[in-house]
Formats: sequence, structure tokens, C-alpha cells
Amino acid sequence: MPRNPSAPVVSVLSLLVAMASVQIGAAFAKHLFSDVGPMATVALRQGFAAIILLAVFRPWRAGLWPTGRRWRTLALYGIVLGVMNLVFYASIARIPLGIAVAIEFIGPLAVALMGSRHKLDFVWIVLAVAGLWVLLPQGDAAHLDPLGVIFALIAGACWGAYILLGQKVGSQMPGGVAVSLGIAVSCILTVPVGLSTATPALFTWPVLLMGLGVALLSGAIPFTIEMFALKAIPTKTFGILMSLEPAVAALSGLVLLHEFLTGRQWLAIALIIAASAGATVTARKAVTVKDTA
Repeated sequence: MPRNPSAPVVSVLSLLVAMASVQIGAAFAKHLFSDVGPMATVALRQGFAAIILLAVFRPWRAGLWPTGRRWRTLALYGIVLGVMNLVFYASIARIPLGIAVAIEFIGPLAVALMGSRHKLDFVWIVLAVAGLWVLLPQGDAAHLDPLGVIFALIAGACWGAYILLGQKVGSQMPGGVAVSLGIAVSCILTVPVGLSTATPALFTWPVLLMGLGVALLSGAIPFTIEMFALKAIPTKTFGILMSLEPAVAALSGLVLLHEFLTGRQWLAIALIIAASAGATVTARKAVTVKDTA
């Protein structure tokens, strides 16, 4: 069967839509913070996303349900996913969305550089460190909440662990099954934490509908699009495009949340994007960077 020459172009455009969907979902989630708080927002997002993805991928079907040791890896995968979302939402409650995503991207960048011995890797490390240095509380960036920065760094570490665990889980079962069960496991952590901090507004229809929208925009829709895109474009190209995520987050924050960044902060985001894209090009092993935050 001849290959459709327009498929890669459509896949690239679809991937850009997926990135925008994730960050628009995060921006909408931030609007819920004043009503129910960031932890309860995570509970809504993860709970609805689990229901949607379990219904779509039906992991209980014959031959798909994990057994034995696979559950250990899957459980750790889900816990890391839950912690990552909790600390990321705690971060964007304190600092602008674009900055939080840029800092968080250090995790996938570190994974991309693991085991690679290219001389250019030193350049990407320097760029990433320079980007972080520009963001640290000094000069124009002194108003950044230090706790928000710390939460973003923890989220980045969790993202790196999530990628490594996701590769292992993905080698044991189909990707859709792994993610749907991983999100379901994450609810064991995120839902109790969210409920313990929630206000009565959590159970009102407007908040529940907004939570459903966040789950669709930040989870179900982009994940489905990414699965489609990976079939038509190389993994390395996928990784390079995903490096644009901090810029997409910053633009979403600007348009939807009126989070205006300084010139230094835009420079920091650009440095981290360049480091991530460069590391993806030169890394020994291509790493698929999926955003679930």
C-alpha cells in the first residue's frame, strides 16, 4: 500500500494541536484553583481521565490485563504519575504556567541525555543550566515563588522517572492499556489528597463539568492524538516537536491567564527549548516524551 505523503504533515499539525490541548487544559485547571484548590483539581482531572481512558481501552479484555510482576512496575508508574501531577499543579498555583513547564522539562532533558556520549551534549547541559539560572530568583525574576520553583523541579524529576517507567511498562503491554491503568492507579493517591483539601464547591455541576473538560483537554484528547502522530513521524522528530511545550505553555498562560513574562523569562524558556531539542537530536536512544501534566 503506497504511503500517504501528507501523513507526516498532518501528524505534525496534530501534535501541535495536542500540545495546545494539554496547556489549554492546564490553564482551565488553574481557573478552578480559586474554587476548589489545586489538589482537588488534580483529583477531578485524574478521576475523569481514568474513567474515559478505561472505557476507551478496556484493559480487562482477554490478554490485556496485567499479571504478576507487571503490577509492581505499573503500581510504581501510577504513583509517580500521581505525585507528578500533584506537585505540578501545586507549582502552577504559585508561578506562571510557562515557567513551570520550562523548569519541569529538565526531567525529560536529563533522560534524553542519559547514556549519550556526544560532545555536543555538554552544550545542551550548559544551555539548560543557563536557562535555569536565568529563572532563579534574581533581578527581574525575583518575584518567582521559591516553593513554586521547587515543586516544578520535583515534577521534572517525576516526569523523568515516569518516562523510564513508561518505557518498561510499555514493553509489557499496549500503550493505551498501560496509560489507562497507570492513571487509574494514580487516583489511589490523587483522589484522597484532593478530597481532603476540597471545598463543597467540588460537587457542584459547573466545577464537575470544568473538571471533565480539563481531563479531556489535558489527558484523553492529546494522548489519542499522540498515538496517531507517532505512527507517521519518527520518534526523534516527535521529541524535537515536544520541545516546544514550554513555549506553548507560556503562550497559553499569556492568552488565557494573562500571565505576562519578562524578557529574561522568555530567554530562559528559549534556552531550555534549545537544550531539549538539541539533546533529542544527539541522544543515543530516542526518548518519547509524553506530557500528562
